[in-house]
Amino acid sequence: MSRDQPRLLLATHNQHKRRELERLLGVSGSGGWGLDILPDAVELPPEDGETFAENALGKARAAAAATGRVTIADDSGIEAAALGGRPGIRSARYARVGASDAENLDKLLHEAPAGSALRYVCVIAYVDPDSAVERVFEGDCAGVLAAEPRGERGFGYDPAFVPDDHGGGETMAELSDAQKDAISHRGRAARALAGWLGSVRTG
Repeated sequence: MSRDQPRLLLATHNQHKRRELERLLGVSGSGGWGLDILPDAVELPPEDGETFAENALGKARAAAAATGRVTIADDSGIEAAALGGRPGIRSARYARVGASDAENLDKLLHEAPAGSALRYVCVIAYVDPDSAVERVFEGDCAGVLAAEPRGERGFGYDPAFVPDDHGGGETMAELSDAQKDAISHRGRAARALAGWLGSVRTG
């Protein structure tokens, strides 16, 4: 890795997100940007925005202000049509604050009927504290709710999310990384970010 390779700070302490975004940006043609995890000492603000974009920008702005570094942050979640779009921005704390993935998934399975429509949403925010440039990139993935969890891959609601864009009927947790990356909400948002980063570097 080149010493002068440009690097981005990822405003999260979530290792799952770090690994997934590292993989997505590494194969998405971003032109060689590296990715660093947020230092443990930096605290992020509460996710109290009304939209995914507000939450992502809030985290990116806070991390950029604390470190002086170009920062990206994501906010993502799942929307159930049968529940009026819930849990939405509360996806990570749907069952309760501090809930586990299993608790949140169990609550969704009890409240929404199997086969009902779902949508994963991801917004990635980019903040450069020196130039004051801010951008947001969104991706989504439509699917339906499985009758019960299946698969050992992925995290969050993946074991019960059957994507429309993959015709085999598997849940996200049953797909390979490559299959998931091609259709996932985070994959689509990351590719949009990577394409923009590439144009900035070559423009």
